[in-house]
Amino acid sequence: MTTVSEHPTAPNSSPAVALSASPRAALLSRLLDPDQVVIFDGAMGTMLYAKGVFINQCYDELVLRSPDLVREVHAAYVKAGAEVVETNTFGANRAKLTQYGLEGQVAAINQRAAQLAREAAGEQRLVAGAVGPLGIRLEPYGPTSRDEARALFREQLRALADGGADCFVLETFADLEEIEQAVLAARDVNAAMPIIAQATVGPEMRTAFGASPEDVARVLDKWGVDVIGLNCSVGPQTILEAIERMAAVTTRKLSAQPNAGMPRDVGGRTMYMASPEYMATYARHLIQAGAKIVGGCCGTTPEHIKAMAEGVRPLAPRTRVQLGATREADARDDGKARPPVPLGQRSRLGAKLAAGKFVTSVEIVPPRGVDTVKLEHDAAALAKAGVDAINVPDGPRAQSRMGAIATSLIIERHGIEAVTHYACRDRNLLGMLSDLLGASALGLRNMLLITGDPPKMGPYPDATAVFDIDAIGLTNLVRNLNRGMDPGNNPIGEPTRFVIGVGVNPVAIDPAHELKRFHWKVEAGAEYAITQPVFDPAQLEAFLDSIHDVRIPVIAGIWPLVSARNAEFLANEVPGVTVPKEILERMRKANDKSKEHALAEGIAIAREALDRVRGAVQGVQVSAPFGKVELALQVMPDLQPPLR
Repeated sequence: MTTVSEHPTAPNSSPAVALSASPRAALLSRLLDPDQVVIFDGAMGTMLYAKGVFINQCYDELVLRSPDLVREVHAAYVKAGAEVVETNTFGANRAKLTQYGLEGQVAAINQRAAQLAREAAGEQRLVAGAVGPLGIRLEPYGPTSRDEARALFREQLRALADGGADCFVLETFADLEEIEQAVLAARDVNAAMPIIAQATVGPEMRTAFGASPEDVARVLDKWGVDVIGLNCSVGPQTILEAIERMAAVTTRKLSAQPNAGMPRDVGGRTMYMASPEYMATYARHLIQAGAKIVGGCCGTTPEHIKAMAEGVRPLAPRTRVQLGATREADARDDGKARPPVPLGQRSRLGAKLAAGKFVTSVEIVPPRGVDTVKLEHDAAALAKAGVDAINVPDGPRAQSRMGAIATSLIIERHGIEAVTHYACRDRNLLGMLSDLLGASALGLRNMLLITGDPPKMGPYPDATAVFDIDAIGLTNLVRNLNRGMDPGNNPIGEPTRFVIGVGVNPVAIDPAHELKRFHWKVEAGAEYAITQPVFDPAQLEAFLDSIHDVRIPVIAGIWPLVSARNAEFLANEVPGVTVPKEILERMRKANDKSKEHALAEGIAIAREALDRVRGAVQGVQVSAPFGKVELALQVMPDLQPPLR
């Protein structure tokens, strides 16, 4: 079965974003949505220095003196996948500009900086007005009063707002007293403008004034900022630990913009050594820890942001489209929506699910080329054997194969139904709508809706993924189609008749997150679920116990192992698959005897798993390893096992 890469959004946890809304308005709504992931840009100073700007110059003034240079950096981050670009104004307050004799140009610099960022961002991205510390001490540790600090921040923030900034980002603050004045100043300028407030901590996870991550979170939460975060000073590992601590004490949205590792002296030059891939890995960890805004600070480049954006995209579809409300909304129809065709009338598979009968299926991956001889031979063999359906993955592990819809149509010529996996990775919303309408018109009925594996897993890592919506949004979409409505709640005429399935992973690394997503899928309209391959029946049984309150028919995924090497590969290189140590050891021992012993052991393990769980599930999906359907059939000697 295709591994399921998901994204953490509830189907209806925030107000709907109308399709007609402007891209900026939709993105601003996502910025404020606590469940939505948004990608910020990376370092500006690092890039300007790399382009030959000496460090003894005022980098903020470059928006007036070298605007093309600044715009070029912004554009590079936009191209890399940043959804929010920060203005080049970190030090553009009167106190810092005075050092360069530029105190009279506060308004001009900040306004022009916002305009340049907007020119690069266009209407598809947001511009965040960046504000850093004043660089002077506030009372009682210095001569500057709180009111004076507030006035200095207000001057800069007003100019950023006048220049067209969509939100404010207050960043790299160590003094909570100072960031409070920046927050108050932001409210003075525009009380409705979103505020992202970020402190900075050292390797010991304390600010320079001794505040812990928990202190930062509690104080900023009390002040009512929209997003609480950390940036700069340290690399992603320390930021991750701090975010985990902050998430425990606040329900506010969190942001994280770490440096590209800790700076190191290399040949007399200070360099940041964290690779783009390393930053991408930690971006995923940060999201799982609760930071829904991620970006980079010192040392990060467009290459880092590109890797981060691609790495988290399966977790963060770019557009959250409300594709129909939950089932509670059925009573609030405007008269256009129709009741869906009863499940038992949509397909043979749907009829068996509706009747509570055990269903059997075998997964066959589509061919790599255009030769369908083996596919058709296998489909005919499985139909003759009495298998209920053939599961057809959609670009599993981001491999280049024949499309799942075309493959399913070829299979159904042989009198057996297909379960068509449909992934969000490769199509935008309009493309998905077109595909689904066409599939329905051609007679396909059984769907398994998944987010899809990211391109980096496959042989074309630079291929562009789309992920307009994820599996939850897609489930909402298909449920609406089954009621005769398109995503804009316009009638399409005759409703589609899809049997709506979703994927679920009983052995997910984060069980609580997987359980939450499963609830959302059921709420969105899922009618059955197929699990990732299960090698430990106890784990599946525990998962089934955890979903007793939202139980829909569950079909267990079973994958017969063929060798110790096959088992090791699944355990270590296939996301979403867990192979227990005892199973690995059984396969190693059998493999030591012979290949034949290993194959027999793999079949035996699969049968044991099926025998144990079939009384608790409503079906089985057996994968055909290396396309050998005869091995899958050996796992199911009795194709109609009785329900216990």
